[in-house]
Amino acid sequence: MPLSDPSCLVSTEWLAKHLSAPDVKVVDGSWYLPDAKRDPKSEFRDEHIEGSVFFDIDEICDTKSPLPHMAPSPEKFAARVRKLGLGDGNRIIIYDTAGLFSAARVWWLFRLMGHEDVAVLDGGLPKWKSEGRPLEDLPRAPRERHFTPRRDTTLIRDVTEVARAAKLENEQIVDARSPSRFAGDDPEPREGLRAGHIPGAKNVFYSDLLDNGVMKEPEALRAVFEAANVDLAKPVLTTCGSGVTAAILALALQRLGHRNWALYDGSWTEWGAFDELPIATGAA
Repeated sequence: MPLSDPSCLVSTEWLAKHLSAPDVKVVDGSWYLPDAKRDPKSEFRDEHIEGSVFFDIDEICDTKSPLPHMAPSPEKFAARVRKLGLGDGNRIIIYDTAGLFSAARVWWLFRLMGHEDVAVLDGGLPKWKSEGRPLEDLPRAPRERHFTPRRDTTLIRDVTEVARAAKLENEQIVDARSPSRFAGDDPEPREGLRAGHIPGAKNVFYSDLLDNGVMKEPEALRAVFEAANVDLAKPVLTTCGSGVTAAILALALQRLGHRNWALYDGSWTEWGAFDELPIATGAA
């Protein structure tokens, strides 16, 4: 088993110490499902970590796709983050207002676009606030910075590749949704989707990797994956409802030093919508 990789997560203590460093850039990557009835952009305007900028997952995406927040083209991604003042040579720290939820998706997007010096703030804004650390309510005007996109195709899978993996079993498909959604016992939050999971998939509920929005220690993470019969010596393909919590699985795998992982961007929103694609129900 490879050594764990702590560089993909930073503590609130680390960020407080390095917040004023010129190469450190902080990003609010908050996002919620529609039924949460929360407006993360408005919440950012009300309060955010000093000097941070807001990354809009539903805008910095492929808006031509019928699927939600699919990964954008490298050109669009570069243009948007450049305007946010994020670019080459930056150490980018992502947080969210849930603790650790959508920040992992933004972390994956930066890695997908070739920027590896990126990490998630463990515990996010809730932990930062609970420790009485500084906040502000006036967004700053960032200076544009050049960003060079280098799309890493090893970190993403499309529906054809996932169907092939399900058939050939050459990649372990691991679903981050709740056990009841995975089994098909609960309806999907998006209308028109069948209930169930990709045949052969294993289930690692993303919340089992966290304690109050803080990621568990490596040994505990490893135990969660192993309890779900995930072989950490073999390739892993992560999936979920729409590619957000699948990134939490990817982040946990990265922390464990597992490098052979990829994310199914369309996830169940795509797979569950097509009647010609097979589904399975029941526990893994």
